This record gives sequence, C-alpha cells and structure tokens, in this order.
Amino acid sequence: MSVWNPENIKDVAESIGIPTLSDEASRALTSDLEYRLSQVLEEALKFMRHGKRTTLTTQDISQALRALDVEPLYGYESTRPLRFGEASIGPGQPLYYVEDEEMEFEKLINAPLPKVPREITFTAHWLAVEGVQPSIPQNPTTAESRNQELAPKGANVNPNLAAMSGGDNVTVKPLVKHVLSKELQQYFEKVCGALLDDGNNDYRVAALASVGSDPGLHQLVPYFVQFIAEKVTHSTRDISVLTQMMELTHSMLSNKSLFLDPYIASLVPPILTCLVGRNLGTPNDPLSSYSLRQTAASLLRLIAKRYSKTSHMLKPRLARTCLKYFLDPTKPLGSQYGGMIGLQAVGGVEVTRALIVPNLREYEGLLRDAIEGNDDGKRKEAEMIVSALLDTLLSLEGEIVGTANGMANGHAMEMKVGLEDKIGPLFAEKVMTLGRPKVVKAIMQCE
Repeated sequence: MSVWNPENIKDVAESIGIPTLSDEASRALTSDLEYRLSQVLEEALKFMRHGKRTTLTTQDISQALRALDVEPLYGYESTRPLRFGEASIGPGQPLYYVEDEEMEFEKLINAPLPKVPREITFTAHWLAVEGVQPSIPQNPTTAESRNQELAPKGANVNPNLAAMSGGDNVTVKPLVKHVLSKELQQYFEKVCGALLDDGNNDYRVAALASVGSDPGLHQLVPYFVQFIAEKVTHSTRDISVLTQMMELTHSMLSNKSLFLDPYIASLVPPILTCLVGRNLGTPNDPLSSYSLRQTAASLLRLIAKRYSKTSHMLKPRLARTCLKYFLDPTKPLGSQYGGMIGLQAVGGVEVTRALIVPNLREYEGLLRDAIEGNDDGKRKEAEMIVSALLDTLLSLEGEIVGTANGMANGHAMEMKVGLEDKIGPLFAEKVMTLGRPKVVKAIMQCE
C-alpha cells in the first residue's frame, strides 16, 4: 500500500500534457517518488544532527539535494520554521498550504537584499607530517599562531557566537593544537629535572636509559629538541649542563622507536655549538671543554652515518662548517680542535685525505706559535690538537694494502724530507717518531 496518493501523480501528468496515464505507470512513479523523498529526508536529517538541532529546516533540505547531486530548491531560505495551514476540500481530503506573511509593500522594496548563501565546499590538506606542520597557505604561520595565543578570549570574540549573531567578517581560526596527556607532561618534567640534578647520578642515568629505550615518546620529541636548544643556548659556561644535553641527544638517537628525520635540522645546531663553540666552560680551564667537543663529534658521526641517505646535503654542509672553523686563524684553539675532530667524524678517511692532510703545512705555523709561546693554556691546547691530528693521520694506515718499505737511515731521511714538504716539520717529526712506514706512505699518497 502506497503512502503517496497515485491520484496526485495523474494530476501532475495532466498538468504537463499527459492526459491518459495508466494505473501501472502511476503506481511505479508513486513508488519511485516515495523512495526519492525518503532518501532526501534521510540526508537532510544528517545535516540537522550535525548542526546540533532538533528542528528540520529548509536549509537542511537544500543541502541534502546538493549532496545528492540534485538542483536545490530556491525561495525557502528562512531560518524560521514554516507554518502550514490546513484547508478541507472535501470529506477526508485535507489540503495543506504555507501561510503567507503579510508585509508592507514599501517596506519590502526598501529592505536590503539578503546575502547570497555560500555553497558548501570541501578540501583536504596535511595539517602535520610526522609531527611537523608543513608551510602551506592552509596552515597558520608561527607569527599567526602567536597572535592567536595572545588574542583575548571570551564570548565577544568567539567566532561561533559571532556567526550565530550574524556578525560580519567572521574569521575562522584553527582549533587544533598539540595537547600532551598528563602522564607525558609528568614524564617530561621528571626527565628534565633528573638531567639538571647533579646530586643524584643514578636518577639521571635512569632517565637517560628511559629516553633511549621506551616506546611511545614520539609526542615528546619536539619538546626535548626545544629543551636541548634552550639549555645549550643559555648554559655555554656550564659544561655539566651541556654534557647532559649531549647525552640526552644520544639517548634520543639510540631509541629505535623514535622517527627523528624531521628534527635533525633542529638537533644539529646545539651539537655544533658544543663542538665548535668559542666560550665553552670556564676561561681558567680551557681543556675542560675538550671532552664535551669529543662527545659532540661522536654525535655528528652518528647523525652523518644514519641520516645522510635521507638528506643528501647533510654531510657536505657539516663538513663545510667544520672546515671553516678548523682553518680560521681568528678562532680560538678549542674551536679549531672541534672543527678538526668534527670534520674527521663526518667524512672519515676520505675527508682526512682530501681536506685535512693538504692543509696541515699551513696550519702548522699557527700551532707552532702556540707551542713555543709563553701561554701555558694555549700550549696545552695546541698539544691536544697535535695529538688528535696524529690519531687522524693514523687512520690512513688502513688504506695501504700490502707492506711498505722499512725505515733505514738513508731511506728515513728521504721520507722525512718528503713529509716536511707535505705536512710541515712539526707533524713530520711526530709521524717519523712513530716508526710506521705505512702511515708515511699513506700521507705521501694524499693529493
């Protein structure tokens, strides 16, 4: 039994010029009409529920028609529900109609035209990729985010309330922000407190072990990166704090469950600061920063080895920065030491052969002045650099295949003259004292 009266179908058919419509066609059209109406009503009810309303409006019907790819009806855009009147045209046949509101014609003409309703549009974009917000027009910039945080809060500035009240020029602000759970916040505070507590070494070791092994810490990665950058920037004189920040960086790099590729660009600057920084540690003890520089160099080696495949310019940029500090005579000896060990850590034997050995002859003059000078602190630093350079030169020994000639008296003098011309008298004497002909041969083969 049909809910829709088939006689209405025949009336519509007669109005468009079809005087005779069979009963079978009328029943088929009635059944299809009922299906289409129920489909439109179901879709309109979805818009009503998503709008947090209990009254179905004409806008819901229009949106449902648009969603079903049907041309929407026009003329019913009032936010007020329609009022239907009932009239009887015969026994058992009520007729419903929309009650027309009486309005003054002059008022209607002088009233401003209503705004054309905006059509619904949908678009998609990446809000964040691996925790990093991409720089696209849909995402707010850093300055806009800060302005939103500093904007006044309240009912008067709420965009939703302004839209409901019909306010013009309503700006839509993103409502999504990174929120940490209470457990992760407490974990972050405990780890940071343990790293800065010099009196409890066991607590600090446990915190570093937790960061290096616990899964599920990816949400804390940007907070740890920011914490490392802030402490390194404001604690250049405190070797203990800088060392703990480098150990925290090593623990993060050791955690296999953390995806750190997007954060490497932010982790490298604090490491370089601890490697080639000018004012590290106390001025009275210039050697206090050398162990920190060695730790930073080992972290650079780990980063260059693990992430050079995903970032092809990582190794060249690190090598260029370290070479700049190594060969700059205006930099202190500590920065030159950091640049040298960082250069060897990033490139290994290839960089030693191509960049370090060819520049040793010119660099020797700077070290000789420091060794022969009256400043005891600079002399100790120069000796540290000479020792590190000898270790770097010894790494070339593994490149020589087979045996090398011995160091007889005549041959030794010839080798020493060649070395002095290659790397300078100071380093030539140190290398000859080692008595390792393979090292000498490897140095002489460097271009």
